[in-house]
Amino acid sequence: MPDYQSLLRELPAVDRLLREPQMEEKMRSLPRRLLLQAAQETISSYRRIINDIKRQDDPHGISNQLDLSPAALAGEAVCLAEKKAGLNLRPLINASGVVIHTNLGRVPLASTAVEAMADIAQGYNNLEFSLESGERGSRQEHLETLLCDLTGAEAAVVLNNNAAAVFLALNTVAAGREVVVSRGQLVEIGGSFRIPEIMAASGARLVEVGTTNKTYLRDYEAVVNENTAAFLKVHTSNYHMVGFTSEVSTTDMVVLSREKKLPLIEDLGSGVLLDPVRYNLPSEPRIQDSVAAGADLITFSGDKMLGGPQAGIIVGRKDLVSLIRSNQLARALRIDKCTVAGLEATLRLYLDEDRAVKEIPVWNMLTVDLEILRRRADNLADSFSGLFGRGSVELVEGISKVGGGAFPTAQLPTCLVMVRPVEDNFSTPELVKKLRQGNPPVILRLQQDSLIFDTRTIMEGQEEVLIEAVRRAYLQKS
Repeated sequence: MPDYQSLLRELPAVDRLLREPQMEEKMRSLPRRLLLQAAQETISSYRRIINDIKRQDDPHGISNQLDLSPAALAGEAVCLAEKKAGLNLRPLINASGVVIHTNLGRVPLASTAVEAMADIAQGYNNLEFSLESGERGSRQEHLETLLCDLTGAEAAVVLNNNAAAVFLALNTVAAGREVVVSRGQLVEIGGSFRIPEIMAASGARLVEVGTTNKTYLRDYEAVVNENTAAFLKVHTSNYHMVGFTSEVSTTDMVVLSREKKLPLIEDLGSGVLLDPVRYNLPSEPRIQDSVAAGADLITFSGDKMLGGPQAGIIVGRKDLVSLIRSNQLARALRIDKCTVAGLEATLRLYLDEDRAVKEIPVWNMLTVDLEILRRRADNLADSFSGLFGRGSVELVEGISKVGGGAFPTAQLPTCLVMVRPVEDNFSTPELVKKLRQGNPPVILRLQQDSLIFDTRTIMEGQEEVLIEAVRRAYLQKS
C-alpha cells in the first residue's frame, strides 16, 4: 500500500516552485501574484488528488503515476498562470451554423463598424459636443437622422437593448395605466425575460385580450376604458404559430388606435430593414413598413437582423419620442460612445442595399450561395481527411439556422463537413471539449458521435486557424 504521508511530504513548497527556471522565466512577462496563485492552486490540487486516492485505497494505482517533482508541478503552474492572465471574453470560431447565436455574441460586426468603434475608443470624440455651435450636444443626434431616413419615422432614440426600449416606451406612455396586448403575443425573450414582467416593471398594467391562437379587433375594442393608455403589438419573431390562428394586422390596429385616440406601440424585435423575400427568406415585417402603416412607436434590436452592436432602437412620432428622451430613466439606459460609432457605421451601409448585403455579416451569411458553401466545405474536408483519414470525413447536406429570435421557420440549405473518427476508444465528446477549451475556442455540433462543421458561420480567413485548432485538439486526444 502506498505511503500517502510520504506523497504529501513530497509535494514541493510554494517558494520552491517559484524558484524553478520556467517559473522565473515567466516572472518577466506575467505578474508575480498570478504565478504565486497558480503555484498555490497547483500544489493544493495535488494534495486533494492524494487525499482522494487515499480514501479510495487507490484501486487503479494512480499514486504510482504521479509526478510530484518541482519541475513537473512548475510546468502545470505556468500553464495555469497563463490561463489566469488571459482575457475571459475571447473571440472564437462558430462552426455551429447558427447565424445569430445569442450565447456567442449574436452577430459579428461589419469591418467598417469595427473600425469606427476602434477609432472612437482610442481617443476623445464629439459624443455630446456640437462641433458647429461649440456647445453641449446630444449623443442621439449622431443616429437620429440616419434612422429617420432609413425608416421614414419622425424621430428616433437609441438605448442599450430592445428590452430597455420596450420598458422605457411603456414607462413613458403608460406608467400607472393599462396597456392592451393579445394573449398570443405575451412572448418570452432571451434569458427568461418575458413581456408581462417587463410591462409590470415599467409600471404599466397588462390587459390581455383574445386567446392564445386567435385575437380579433373587437377584443381590443371591448376593453378600452378611461384607464387605457396604449395598445401594444408584439411581433412573435422567435416562434411561429400555424393552423387555426388569427391576429390583427398593424394597419387595422392603427385604425383602432386613431379612433380611440390611443398610441400603438409595436415591438418588432429582430430589426429587419431589407425585404427578406428578395433573398429567399420567409416574409418578415420591416421597420419602415410599420412606420408607413402608422404605428406610433416601434421598438427593435440593433444586434440581430440589423447586424450592429447591442442596442434597442425606438422610432416613431416626434412628440412621443421627445417624451421618452426626457424620461429620467433614459440616462440609465443610454448607449455609450462605441455603440454610437458602431451603430452609425452599420446604418450607413443600409444606404446602399447591395453593399449592406455584402458587408454586413449577418446578411452575407444568410444570403451566401450554396455552391460557395460547398467549395468551402470541400476544402475543409480535404484538410480533415489528412488528419482523421479519408474514411472518417464526409460531406453531407444539412440545414443552418438563423437563430437569435429571428425567422424561426427558415430552413437554410447548407453543406456540412461530418467527421466520425473510427479509432477504438476514441471519445468525440472529449474532442469537442478540447476544441471548446482551445485557443481559439471552436464551437460546433455533436451529432450521433460525429463532429459537424457548418461553414456558413465560419468567418472568412478563419479556415486555417480552425484546421490548426482541430489538429492540436486531436493530437492531444490521449
